[in-house]
Amino acid sequence: MTAAAPRAPVLVPAPAPVLVVGGGPVGLTAANLLVARGVPVVLVERNSATSDEAKAISLDDESLRTLQPGGLAQRVLDIVVPGTGTRYYDRRGRPLFHARGPRPYRLGHPFKNQFAQPELEKILLDELKSNPLADVRFATELRTVRERADGHGVTAGLAATGSAPGTELLDASWLLACDGARSTVRELCEIGMTGTSHQQVWLVADLTGDEHDERYGMHRGTPDRPTVIVPGRGGRCRYEFLLRPGEGEKGTTPRFETLRRLVAPYRTLDEDQVERCTTYTFNAVVADHWRQGHVLLLGDAAHMMPPFAGQGLNSGIRDAANLVWKVERVWHGTAAESLLDTYAAERREHVTAVVRYSERLGDIVMTTSPARALVRDLTVRALLRVPAGRDYLTGMRFRPVARHRAGLVVGDHPLTGTQLPQPLVLVPPSLRPRLLDEVLGESYALLGVDVPETAWARFDTGDWPELALDVRRVDVLLGDRLPSAGGSRTAVADADRGLEEALGAARNRFVLVKPDRYIAAVMGPGDIPAVAAALRRVLPVAGGEDGQD
Repeated sequence: MTAAAPRAPVLVPAPAPVLVVGGGPVGLTAANLLVARGVPVVLVERNSATSDEAKAISLDDESLRTLQPGGLAQRVLDIVVPGTGTRYYDRRGRPLFHARGPRPYRLGHPFKNQFAQPELEKILLDELKSNPLADVRFATELRTVRERADGHGVTAGLAATGSAPGTELLDASWLLACDGARSTVRELCEIGMTGTSHQQVWLVADLTGDEHDERYGMHRGTPDRPTVIVPGRGGRCRYEFLLRPGEGEKGTTPRFETLRRLVAPYRTLDEDQVERCTTYTFNAVVADHWRQGHVLLLGDAAHMMPPFAGQGLNSGIRDAANLVWKVERVWHGTAAESLLDTYAAERREHVTAVVRYSERLGDIVMTTSPARALVRDLTVRALLRVPAGRDYLTGMRFRPVARHRAGLVVGDHPLTGTQLPQPLVLVPPSLRPRLLDEVLGESYALLGVDVPETAWARFDTGDWPELALDVRRVDVLLGDRLPSAGGSRTAVADADRGLEEALGAARNRFVLVKPDRYIAAVMGPGDIPAVAAALRRVLPVAGGEDGQD
């Protein structure tokens, strides 16, 4: 009998690339994070180049932490002012208090950092173009999008900006809509937004040759002319003024004489020192849903907010941090598509709270009512007289705290759903201080906080590996103790008491940290089987039951 010829291997084609629509800071961040994780990306942007206008001007410590992998944060730090928060002034222009935020470098980076958007976009674009997995297409617009018949992505119609009808059809596994407030993707998908449009007209001007050298923003709550001043690097400074009726209309370029009159209390001004000057109103809205099939909304395409809290861009980067690792796992086939349903479940609550907070902050700090300004100032000064009130204001405890209450979270421990701080840790054998994320890598991490060796063995019973989690196991030693080198796990110890502050509440427990550095579960050794079962329900593996919409 003739032996049968060997069967040729079945080649499974790789999924189509991810299409990122929008080449602003959020789109460039998402694309960089994806290619760094081995996912090919096509990025399209309707404009012919990155922005030459300084729109967003504030990056917080969480955004810099998101950019940390691959050294991007270090490059960005070269163009920012390492800031110290915001100083608020009363109705007469006198200092009220300085909101510095939580403990400095709690997340490993300065708390609030001023920057110029064109410089940020150039860094992000250069980094993206250097990766062979990135196909970057400027002067290209999205014209159509539809779900593929096979259910494995979308087909997008692309064309040169302003060209005649006719499109190139591109298959994509996922489409990330990062195309801003006037999102074409959101319009094509007929996704509505709910919230409020504000009619107050503000003038915003980016000026050069400025002598302000403060490392903080200034919110001046004078009712006759609410003003925001944000110094930058190299003599740049942003000024924003609330306009009175008749002084300007939305979207127009104010007269130079108007601008010179408004900045006169702070500086002299020549016309060649004006980089940008325009007027705007703002919206406080959130998209009705953030996922439609294989289309996902991020940044201003998903939510818009007043500028007073400096959280517009930072909220978009939080979106990217939450979503990109999930897209990567689905793209590589290690997680089911239903993992992406946790994106809105984890992000929407906080974004909605930040939008409302930004509105309230503007109503209080930027009020034009002398009576309300008086009540505001008296209330703040009364709070500053007591330690708890002073801590509430200067530590910015009035900001909404991001916590995942739904999605990929299990249990009700106080740390569950919160963001793990990034202290300096000592790592053997060198024992040189390192940022915690450099040790954890970009996967899940399982931290054993002062747990015995016998407790670790409970993860090798067969239940945990079924979750298909590539987990980095780390021994965490609290107190002034020396971590040992060698062994099957990494060990870290406290370098500056930041580790004790971050994980003291989880002593003698295990902490499961997601790739976006939010805590999925905190468990004692006896809780491991129950937590594993609960995680299996919210994190189905690829090929299993999938609860996608």
